[in-house]
Amino acid sequence: MAKWKLAALAVALVIPVLALGQTSSQSQPTEESKKLPTGSAAERKERMKARANQPAYTKKFDLSGLPSYVPEDKPTGTLRVCGNNYVGDSPLGGWLKEAFEKLQPGIKIEYNLPSAAIAVPCMYFGLADIGINHEPSFYDYLGFLRLKGYEPTGFSVLTGSYNYVGWQNNLVIIVNKDNPITKVTMKQLDGMFGSVRDGGWVGSNWHPEMKRGADQDVRTWGQMGLSGEWASRRITPHGYALRYATAIEFSNKVLQASDKWNGDLHTYANYKRPDGTTYLEADQIFDAVRKDPGAIGYARYHEGFPKDIKILAVAKDDASPPVPYNIDTLQKREYPLWGDQSFWVDVKPGGRMDPKVREFVRFVLSREGQELVQKDGKYLPLTAEVAREELARVK
Repeated sequence: MAKWKLAALAVALVIPVLALGQTSSQSQPTEESKKLPTGSAAERKERMKARANQPAYTKKFDLSGLPSYVPEDKPTGTLRVCGNNYVGDSPLGGWLKEAFEKLQPGIKIEYNLPSAAIAVPCMYFGLADIGINHEPSFYDYLGFLRLKGYEPTGFSVLTGSYNYVGWQNNLVIIVNKDNPITKVTMKQLDGMFGSVRDGGWVGSNWHPEMKRGADQDVRTWGQMGLSGEWASRRITPHGYALRYATAIEFSNKVLQASDKWNGDLHTYANYKRPDGTTYLEADQIFDAVRKDPGAIGYARYHEGFPKDIKILAVAKDDASPPVPYNIDTLQKREYPLWGDQSFWVDVKPGGRMDPKVREFVRFVLSREGQELVQKDGKYLPLTAEVAREELARVK
């Protein structure tokens, strides 16, 4: 089969995964989008148009500590960037392209940004030099490995949004307002949402050292330190349908990517009610947590988040302080459930990056690049510490 046919087939197979778990009651259709076929690229683009061009926050973070961009090379040619549609929907993609091409006039950026779902397939079929995505799927890693002989390399370039739907708005842990608990550790979340496992995944590699036993299951609120009537109350976990990207992200962060969930987990997906309205998965989780004092759930934080549900502070481990969810703790990546977007590139082990790719990655990680992220006002800019850590890995 011709290379372009294989690429088209891969794109067709992965695109349906794009929006799973990303919807919210904050994504309302416009009058124009109602006239377009539901789920079509045109319908989605029309619906996102207004949101994509407005900032979600006006706060200005101090970016003075980030390194300034100084070209180390002057390569020429076309730089092909594929993947995350939200970078192209908003002004950010255009601003990065314009600024970089002024600094590197020999390079022309060519975007193909319909969906993060095609980021890695575009790369392993030779259709892109950079793929923009949060985290490749297991089969993204495996496909790249089978065709290239090694896995793709990722550089974290953007921190997810604090509360803006679509731009990687991040996960919070919620309980009933009457529950006296105020904090939780990542290990306790594993105990409540997970179960016995024999290992976990890192990319396409299985790690048996990540196993855990039933002794680490947490099934009652008494095990979380609550007393009285709460001590024997059963913990009831709620979350997104396991095929959704949000559930996979939570599993990767909390369950060692093992896919071993608590058998009592209630999962939800969007569906049409008899009156024709859509009952969103997040709203189903909220309603379940409201009704059950013993419930715990995870959801993506967004503007207009329910006020009658308690959000827990989260600690990285037993020795770390619990961190509340807010825009500052998220931008600093102190909050353990932070999410990001990465540039995924093709680098052979021990080899060097394509100079065009290398310079663009360095630019986006620079103060000038992150100032454009802040100007766009949806994704959060990197801290100086994170930017320098990522730059140290650029070879």
